[in-house]
Formats: sequence, C-alpha cells, structure tokens
Amino acid sequence: MMMKRMSGIVGLAAILILGGCLPSFGKKQEELLQENEENVEETVIIPDLQLKDNFYRTLLPFKKSASRGMIVNRIYTKYDMKEAEEGLLRLSTQQFEPKTYFFQEGQYIDEKMAKSWLSRKSKDNEEGLNPAVKDGMSEDEIAADAPIYLAHMIEQNYLVMTDEKKVRLAGISIGLALNSIYYTRTGKETVIPDKTLEQQGMKMAEIIVSRLRAEQGLTDIPIVIGLFKQESRNSIVPGTYFATAVADKGKGPTGWKVVDEHYIVLPTSSMEENYRDINTTFKNFKQDIDEYFPSFVNVIGKAFIKNNRLQSLTIEVPIQFFGTSETIGFTQYITSLVNKHFPDIHTEVSITSVNGPEALIVKEAGNQEPYVHIYGY
Repeated sequence: MMMKRMSGIVGLAAILILGGCLPSFGKKQEELLQENEENVEETVIIPDLQLKDNFYRTLLPFKKSASRGMIVNRIYTKYDMKEAEEGLLRLSTQQFEPKTYFFQEGQYIDEKMAKSWLSRKSKDNEEGLNPAVKDGMSEDEIAADAPIYLAHMIEQNYLVMTDEKKVRLAGISIGLALNSIYYTRTGKETVIPDKTLEQQGMKMAEIIVSRLRAEQGLTDIPIVIGLFKQESRNSIVPGTYFATAVADKGKGPTGWKVVDEHYIVLPTSSMEENYRDINTTFKNFKQDIDEYFPSFVNVIGKAFIKNNRLQSLTIEVPIQFFGTSETIGFTQYITSLVNKHFPDIHTEVSITSVNGPEALIVKEAGNQEPYVHIYGY
C-alpha cells in the first residue's frame, strides 16, 4: 500500500518564521490595510489558499488573543480547551460565511477586562460576573448558592474586505465556558444543574454584549454568543456548546437556539439505538486489531455526534514499542481496517507508544486513500 506523508502545518509555520516570507500557492497573497483600535492603519496579508470551504483564512501577521493566556488555569481538560475554540468556529460559520469573512483572534477583550469579568463580584470589583460570596459562608454554602459558573471567555473576530482594499471588523463571536461541576478547595464536587447553567449563561451573555456595545466601534457589530458546558476534570471527552444566540447590530442576544452536539466514548455500554451501529462497527474494528496484536492496551474511540448524526471519529491506538519494520507493517494494517470499517466517516487514528506518537492516519469521508504519516520518516 502506497503511503503518503502529510504536509505539516507546523513545518509551514517554521518556513514563514525563518524565511520571513510567504510561499506562493498560485495567486499572489493580497496585502491590505487594517485600522487598529488606535485608528492606525497596519499592513496585513490575506493568504489566497483556503484548505476547506468551512475554514476561515487568517490575517497575517497573526495576532494572539489578549486574554489567551488565562485559559490554561480555568479550563479543566485539554479536550475542553480545544473544543471550546473549535466549537465556536463551527457556530460562527452559521453567521459569518468563511468565503467572505477573515479570521482574527479576539482583540477587544483584553487581559485586564477578562480577569475582572471572570472574577467574583465584590465591593472591589463590580464588574465580576461570578456570584459574590457573603461573609461567613461555608464551603458547602458557597458550592450550593454561589459556585463559580463562568470559567473562561473565548473571543473571535471576523473581518471583511472593503471596496477601498481595506479590512474592517464585521463580526465578533464570544464563547462562554461554564462549569458543570464546582470543586471546593478540599476537592468536593457539586454538580451544577443544566437549567441553572443555561440561566446563568444567558444572563452573563446579556451583560457581556452590553459592555461590548459600549466600546468604541462595537455598537453596530453583530455578535454571536455560544454557551459551552465543561466536562469534569477526569473526563476523556470534551464538553460541547449547548446554546447559541446572535446579537444583531445595536441589540442584545435574542432567539436562543439549542446546539445539539456531544461526544461519546467507544466502545459504549449505551443501548441507545442511535449509537448501536457505530458501536458494533467499532467493536469489529477493535477485534480485528486484537487478532493481529493480542497484547493490546485498550483501544479508545471518540465519536462526535451532531443533530443525532455521526460527524467524525477519532481513535487512539496505544502499542508497545515496535521496531521500524513492525511499526510500518502495523500502520499499514490499521489503514486497511479504517478503509474496511469506516469508509464514509471522517476518521483520525493516532498510534502511540511510551515514546510518544508513532503514526497518524487521517481519512476523509468517502475518500478511498487516507493520508498516512509515520513519525521520524
């Protein structure tokens, strides 16, 4: 079986940094002007290449979000960190068409604002969005009546090109990462009911949009809001967005809609009809692996479900350390199993050992030939 190596995005980034220029993908990259918050025009570059229709082109040079560094300490798992951003991108495509809009990380909620808003409300911080704690409240009382609801905010900016060959802000998306579980200092867990989480999230969304509307230049900018439910600290699947709304020009968020997305772990013991077929297919896939190499650690799959339909599948295959030829042979065998069992599902398989990643297989739905990369080759 012929194997393809994936062209790494990391490698491309290294070329851009070291070389100081952009590679050509056919058409010349467009250089435009962007006006920043101080009304100073800056030159930005828009890459001509768009890898997929639902991918946004990103303005260069890349500007990091002003509040990005705060996410590490406030979101419980690496899975939630990734999904909170990727899920907000999915919600944004419903309002901001990727062919028309360009992406930039949030530039309007800075670190000082984020820190203030994410804190508890108090005499010293009236801007706090999390509930105040009254004097003398015990840990159990705080957990029951005043838990930390809002863990983090993700801001994304969407820009369009004007007739004057300039880019201007045309949309903002805000993701509110909410705690489904409150942990006391002693580690005690208190589950926050979904209804409470929804009410608190919508209330905070109203306040945040109102504050953004008061900022210069944001009065008439459409704002997408998404409410994200974090999973527990020990979860191996990410949380998901459960509600979204749009604040049209000059208005607050209205028309809240349910976001029907979630992840399941495979194999699952759930007997729900919706999961039966994919669960059986995954078990057959795992059985074929066990026949090739019976001393396996558990093979885990994570299925992404949207509107009761399977959208994608990621699989982790841990192995004992193999020699070079055995790693190549095993990767080829796994690739053939992916073609056999998941022909119409977007599937990513990560083969790892105690030494780290060994191989990666990525198969787009409907494609017969997956992309395969063996690390070190």
